[in-house]
Amino acid sequence: MGQMHQTASLPADQFDAILGRLPTDLDLDALALRTKAIERPRKIAAGTSLLRLALARGPGGLSLSETAAWASMIGLAEMSDPAIKFRLDKAAEFLEEVVANQLAAVSAGASVRWPGRFLRAADGSSISRRASSGTDWRVHGVFDLGRGGFSHLELTDKHGAEALERGAPVPGEIRMGGRNYGGAKGLQRFRDQSNGQADFIVRLRWNALRLCKPDGKPFDLIKHLATLPRDALPHEVSVQAVVARFQSTLPLRLIILRKSPAAAEAACKTLRRTASRKQKRLDPRSLIAAEFIILATSLPMEGYPAEEVLAAYRLRWQIELAFKRLKSLLHIDRLPTRTPRASRSWLFSHLILALLCDDLSQEFLESSP
Repeated sequence: MGQMHQTASLPADQFDAILGRLPTDLDLDALALRTKAIERPRKIAAGTSLLRLALARGPGGLSLSETAAWASMIGLAEMSDPAIKFRLDKAAEFLEEVVANQLAAVSAGASVRWPGRFLRAADGSSISRRASSGTDWRVHGVFDLGRGGFSHLELTDKHGAEALERGAPVPGEIRMGGRNYGGAKGLQRFRDQSNGQADFIVRLRWNALRLCKPDGKPFDLIKHLATLPRDALPHEVSVQAVVARFQSTLPLRLIILRKSPAAAEAACKTLRRTASRKQKRLDPRSLIAAEFIILATSLPMEGYPAEEVLAAYRLRWQIELAFKRLKSLLHIDRLPTRTPRASRSWLFSHLILALLCDDLSQEFLESSP
């Protein structure tokens, strides 16, 4: 109960400070009524009270009974555990809309590495219920490196695949993604969504794309890797990716860097160990590709040297750190709920706080030497 006492003892004006960081045009009361989170204002009559209840139950770490006791102690509401659960389950769409409004108010950060270009990294993080043997939910994010915060957050169930086009691109954006983002259809959709005004840098699996040369002849990536000299310099080649039958191909620039001997050996050991554990035959082509870092980008050669593209991609670890903070500091991975509505409510309350933390951090980033 120590945690409950600590939360209940917070000065009343701290929640007002939280509300002050939400978009100024966001009417929580009207939003609660529109999403039917509040239909009959009995115990909880205001959207602000509902948000406070959700934050206490979610990132506040309180159980249902602790939330009920805390709400009573601060004079928020007199409610039973089932009443708290019913109210928060109904609030899932309300909390999702709060997240959407927060994201809509976020502007692009400063240019990074290249003038007029905004570097953003895409990634996803899996979340499981207690005692679950696999992924139950997935949080998809886009992290703005120039701003130092999320520009997009999206929650899906386990069937929601990672895709580069989650989160609308802005003109001048360069979006980076890991191996899960190397599908031709997703890359083409990203380019189409931006009307060609945004580019991408993604890491490729050797067998992720059907490739051809600019003249239309098939391009064998593994054979190409075998021809590269054993040096530490980046090499590049222009290719076309087949998106679908009877569609135009997607122009790509492959940037290939040989790993150090130690890193290549470690990657090969991991492949062998994984194949042994899964009792599968290891494709020898995977061992060849494991010796290289392979990037695919829509950026032109002029103005974007291979060394700089590789350096920019290395900044992608920032979004991995952001997701680690969501889990290690906000504990979004400690999902206590069992039903979809309860889980969505609990998870969206964490995303609200994550965006509030991003907003607060801007003051420290602006004053940092």
